Formats: sequence, C-alpha cells, structure tokens
Amino acid sequence: MRIATLLSTLLLATSVHATPLDAPDELSRFLNDKGLLTQMNQVRQNLTDRTSELVVTAMGFLGVPYRSGGNTADTGFDCSGFVKAIYQQTVGLVLPRKAEQQAQATEPIDRSELQPGDLVFFNTLRRTFSHVGIYIGEGKFIHSPKPGAQVRVENMGGAYWNRRFDGARRVTLTQAGNGGTTSSEPDLR
Repeated sequence: MRIATLLSTLLLATSVHATPLDAPDELSRFLNDKGLLTQMNQVRQNLTDRTSELVVTAMGFLGVPYRSGGNTADTGFDCSGFVKAIYQQTVGLVLPRKAEQQAQATEPIDRSELQPGDLVFFNTLRRTFSHVGIYIGEGKFIHSPKPGAQVRVENMGGAYWNRRFDGARRVTLTQAGNGGTTSSEPDLR
C-alpha cells in the first residue's frame, strides 16, 4: 500500500509539473533511475481504465427499476444502492450505504473539477446530500432517480438538477475506506 500511495503522490506531482522526456529535470531523472516513471505511467493508465470501466458498468444498468432500499439489479436500486453497487462491482470498493454517508466518506471537489466516476449530490428531499449519482462526463450523470422510474442519464444543467446541486465528491480509497473495505489500489483519479 505504501508503494501505491507513493506512486499516486509522485504521479500527481509529475502531472502538475510535467517536463518533456528529452529535457528531464532532477525529479524526472530520479524517477527514471529508480524505475518509477514506468510504474507511474502504468498506474495512470490503470486509473484511466478503471474510471472508464466504472462508467461503462454503470451504463450497463440503464433501465433497472428504482426500489427504495434496493442495491442489486435483480431487486432494483435506490440512488445510493446504485452507486454502492457500481463501485463495489467495478473497483472492489465498499462505499457506505446512504447518500449522506457517501458524501462524508469522499473528498469534496469543485464542480469545475468533475471527472467521469466522481459522485454528484443533490438536495431532493429538503436536506443536504439526499440524492447521489455518478458523473459520466459532458455535464451528465447516471442515477436511480425515484419510485416508478429506472436508472437513467440526466443533464446536470437542467433546471431541476441545477437548482438542487449540492456538491461533487471524488472517491479515494483512503477516504472511502473509512466507511467500508478497500482494495490495494491507489486513488481512482
């Protein structure tokens, strides 16, 4: 786990200040000498693959009916049960069961920082974090909306969702681990 955390930190550091390989700075030389540059590129690709897999998996559940307290495709999903099932099935991460708990177990991010796989929260029951979905890109999210409806994709820019937007969160294993079990993978982004 320490190596994964180190690689994740170094990956972030080098992505913030990337330099061409033909003119490496001291950090790039160090990483290359230790063989970490190759490992970091593998981690970066793995994270991209995981995020894509998460969105594709979620899209595979389009049409599954809403069910209060539901957390499987066979019985139906409520919003947080859907998010929990997708993360558990795709990345082996067990998120807390309720939307407000999922918000507490994840890292707040600005709406402008949203990436596919991030969680989006809404105030739909006159209380914060009463609804959750998974951001899929281009201002859209997938969720299990309400009784009588099915898992579907919505536009966050629509009047209803825009007015009720409560915040965005990023799932990282260290934070999500406080509410469940985790695999040994680094952050999802």
